[in-house]
Amino acid sequence: MLHRLFHKERSQRISRAQGQVRPDPGRCVQCGICSFNCPVEIDVRRHAWQGEPVIHSRCLTCGECVARCPRAALAFERTNLFAEKEA
Repeated sequence: MLHRLFHKERSQRISRAQGQVRPDPGRCVQCGICSFNCPVEIDVRRHAWQGEPVIHSRCLTCGECVARCPRAALAFERTNLFAEKEA
């Protein structure tokens, strides 16, 4: 019973720890709420405008930008951060 109760929270923590923020530039209206709410002051809006994932050394993957986006233009994407890149 408790396993089911905390399953969603656990899966959210795992995706934050193993992921990155992926924007959908078609949904973004450049309001800047994501950048305003970023606790480490990353320009998330620029990433969304360019359609690039937020790959930044200071990114905490805290989810504030994803949670605050009024158009759901940001989402977490699971990645293998330690996989070797193919040449």
